[in-house]
Amino acid sequence: MARVAVVYHSGSGRTGLLADAVHRGAARVEGVSTDLIAITPQQLDARMRWWDAEVMEKLDAADGVIFGCTTLMGMPSAPFKAFMEGAFDPWWRQGWKDKFAGGFTNSASLNGDKTNTQIQLLVFAAQMGMMWVPMGDHPGSNWSGGGENDINRLGAFLGPMSQSLADIPVAEATPPSDLITGERYGERFAQIVRKWVDGTAYEVERIPDVATSAARRRAAVAG
Repeated sequence: MARVAVVYHSGSGRTGLLADAVHRGAARVEGVSTDLIAITPQQLDARMRWWDAEVMEKLDAADGVIFGCTTLMGMPSAPFKAFMEGAFDPWWRQGWKDKFAGGFTNSASLNGDKTNTQIQLLVFAAQMGMMWVPMGDHPGSNWSGGGENDINRLGAFLGPMSQSLADIPVAEATPPSDLITGERYGERFAQIVRKWVDGTAYEVERIPDVATSAARRRAAVAG
């Protein structure tokens, strides 16, 4: 059976909503076992270095790992950065080499420089010798008929992003479309990992870009 781990840090719980969504998507793929792992400040030592032997054992056993964290000041949150630095042990022994990797992030702003966080997660995965799985869905909310309910409304290509309002209860802060986007990514990731592990085929969903289709229709009418 293929194994997928979702490891993340969430301060307020808003990033945790996206982590839950990604995990739900992965968990609904038959033949895949999943772990949802939270990085917490309590796992940091006096030098602010991260280590948790139980967590590391689960990550070592996984065939694919999806990393997630809040974007703060345009960068990964401090506890997750400490986790990345604390992964020196699997780095030097190449313990995660050729595992699959992916990433997600959240912030209060629509942009918030979340792409910079995604790039840092991607570089981390590359340092570990891992193979990155991108989003796989076209961007939404980029044409006259689009809006907040679109899948991938924030237009991320490296992995799912969510935006949560800062001044309302956590459970109400994130549009459902962002969480559905996370679920779709988790499912895609798990299907790819499962195919690599045991050869189980799956049907690749191919959806033409809606914005391009609309622009082509408009151009055809304009003649």
